[in-house]
Amino acid sequence: MFGQANVLAAGQAAFPPSVEDFYLPAIVPWGAENAPWFTKFTLMVWIAVGALIIFFLATYRNPKLVPTKKQWFAESIYGFVRNNISVDMIGHQGVRFAPYFTTLFCFVLLTNAFAIIPFFQISPNSHIAFPAILAVISYVLFNYIGIRHHGFGKYFKHALIPPAPWYILPLLIPIEAFSTFIIRPFSLAVRLFANMFAGHMLLLVFTLGGFAMLNANAWLAPVSVVSWVMTVALTLLEALVIVLQAYVFTVLSASYIQGALAEEH
Repeated sequence: MFGQANVLAAGQAAFPPSVEDFYLPAIVPWGAENAPWFTKFTLMVWIAVGALIIFFLATYRNPKLVPTKKQWFAESIYGFVRNNISVDMIGHQGVRFAPYFTTLFCFVLLTNAFAIIPFFQISPNSHIAFPAILAVISYVLFNYIGIRHHGFGKYFKHALIPPAPWYILPLLIPIEAFSTFIIRPFSLAVRLFANMFAGHMLLLVFTLGGFAMLNANAWLAPVSVVSWVMTVALTLLEALVIVLQAYVFTVLSASYIQGALAEEH
C-alpha cells in the first residue's frame, strides 16, 4: 500500500486504484513467464502454511504437564476453537472436527492478517479464488460427513425435503436444493472475500488520497493529515474485522456440518 503511495507521490501511478490492481504480477527471479502463478498472494499463502506448521510443531515438540508459554498459547487456540466452536455448534461429536476447525481458523486469521502487516498490506482473501477454495473444502466436507452418517438417500432426503404438506414440496425442494448446495458455499466465500476486499480498498483509498491531496494543492495539505488519521483508525477497525471474519467463516463451516449430522431437518 505504501509502496503504491510512494509511486503516486512521484507521479508515476494512476489514481484511484482499480480492481486490476488485485491481479498481481509474478514475483520470481528466473522470469515471470516460467512461473506466472507465483505471485505475492502465493507467497503469502506459503508463508502462512509454513508459519502454522512450524508454530504447532515447535510448541508440541516436547510437551510438558505444566505447559510452557508457547505450549499454553497453542493449547489456548485449540481449546477456544474446540470448546467455543466445535462443541458449542455440533455437540459432543464436534470434538473430532476440532483439528480441522482449528486449522481453518488459524489459516484464515493469518492470511487475513497480511492485510495490515507492513510490506504485505493485502490479504490473499481479497482475491475471490482463495475464499472460494476454502469454501469448497468445507462444502465437500459437510456433504461427505452427511452422506457417511445418514447414507446417500437419507441424507439428500433430509437436505431437500422439509416437513411440509406434499402439495407445496414442488416449490420447496428446488429452494432447499439451491440454498443448501449453491448458496451455502457461495455466501461462505463471498462474505470473506467482500470484507477483506472492501477493507483493503478503504485503506488504500485513504492512504493514496492523502498523497493526492498533498500533491494537488497547498491548501489541501492539512486535509491530507485527516486522511492519514482515518487510515490509522481504519487499520484498527480492520484488525477487528480480520479476527471476526476468521471466526465467522469457521462458525458457519461448523454449522453446516452440524446440519449435515442432524437427524431432523
